[in-house]
Amino acid sequence: MLKTELDLPAPPRRVVSLVSAATETIATLGCKERLVGVSPYCGRYVTNLDAPVVGDYLKAAPERLHAVAPDLVLVTSGVQLALGRKLMAAGLPVFVLPLPCSRFGIWQNTVTLGALLQVLPAARSLAERLDTECQRRVSTATSPRPRVYVELWFGKYLRTVGGLSFIHDLIAVAGGENIFGSEPVSYVEPDFGAVVRGQPDVAVFFSEPEYPIDSQVLIRERGWHRTLPALRVIESSVDRGRNVIHDGPSFVETAAWLQQQLQGTRVQP
Repeated sequence: MLKTELDLPAPPRRVVSLVSAATETIATLGCKERLVGVSPYCGRYVTNLDAPVVGDYLKAAPERLHAVAPDLVLVTSGVQLALGRKLMAAGLPVFVLPLPCSRFGIWQNTVTLGALLQVLPAARSLAERLDTECQRRVSTATSPRPRVYVELWFGKYLRTVGGLSFIHDLIAVAGGENIFGSEPVSYVEPDFGAVVRGQPDVAVFFSEPEYPIDSQVLIRERGWHRTLPALRVIESSVDRGRNVIHDGPSFVETAAWLQQQLQGTRVQP
């Protein structure tokens, strides 16, 4: 994605991760001591994370990264790609992990990180274990599945998910059905009329603590208390195991939490 080759030492020992999912994966693979710089969000998913904060998801001063002398800097595609280009132009060894469009993309990134860190057997074992857990949950899903609408608030920006997002898989693993699952998109601004036509049984709302929302106020403003009177609300947060937008190994913990939340939902005929 950066259209350049990255010449890594064997293996890299000083890693900056500006991606919380990658940071969690690195720690899960037993390589936490290699982290020399992280984002302010990484500590939510890794306990006793001692690496200093050197940047966030969209902003990082190259001189702060140069100060910790990394031999590998991890970013993602999507909106973080511009930051990756900036850091690469400043002479930093940047590797871009693609945003996963399914849970299999999460496993792929796990294996890729294992290859970069030269702990590939451990990474493959982790990916297989995570996938086995997901398959187990899928096999125990009840029928009919509750229809689920997901509403994501990234600051003031509102999005929902189609079938090209790992969040679609999260819903499926938890035993639900994404009302926009047939749409060939990842993240898109929702059409509230289409939401009503989709007749969801459940709405999952995600927001960040810096930009809180009141889901009940939003529902009343849109008239959903009349058009979707039986709608159940589930509140997702940035906490580990409850964050629907986090694509690290704790994806399976979030799936377990969401499955528990969906249990007992009254499904419309």
